[in-house]
Amino acid sequence: MQDLADGVARFQQDVFPAKAELFARLATEHAPHTLFISCSDARVVPELITGTEPGDLFVVRTAGNLVPAHTPGADGVAASIEYAVSALGVRDVVVCGHSACGAMTALAQGHDLSGAPAVAAWLRHADASRARAAAGDVPALVRQNVLAQLSNLATHPSVARALAERRIALHGWVYDIGTGRVEDLTTADPATAMTATSAA
Repeated sequence: MQDLADGVARFQQDVFPAKAELFARLATEHAPHTLFISCSDARVVPELITGTEPGDLFVVRTAGNLVPAHTPGADGVAASIEYAVSALGVRDVVVCGHSACGAMTALAQGHDLSGAPAVAAWLRHADASRARAAAGDVPALVRQNVLAQLSNLATHPSVARALAERRIALHGWVYDIGTGRVEDLTTADPATAMTATSAA
């Protein structure tokens, strides 16, 4: 905890004063342009990867960057998506998978998850992805999973409406932790990759 406390002190002493005008505006305004759905993995930091400022991204993080298809009833992921799209009016949604994803590795390699029943149940949202990737191929599963979650996103009524009205665009990215490169799976050329500095 001392590291966190020291970080807060540095933020208050150095970072906050340098961005005082931005934070003053953000105190009364919340208008992110992008909903960014990424894995909960601590090595994936959306604002760092995209070079964005506070207030730019509305971030949702889940194990395996999974987005359950829409069902009746409320859940935290669905509520966050609906709020970002309907209330905040984000213009873009990014689903970002990443290399060496623990969730995708567990599925691709058939790890025993009997000791983590909540994790096992959650990862069933990746069943469609598993069906499209060869067993053991983690990179392929990461990519198929991003595409499957984009399909799930489109089942949410707020997203479906925004897509029909051409108010929103969906993007699928894969971030490589070791190189900093970002592959855009939704461009015309699926091989297109961005450096970390050009990904924003």
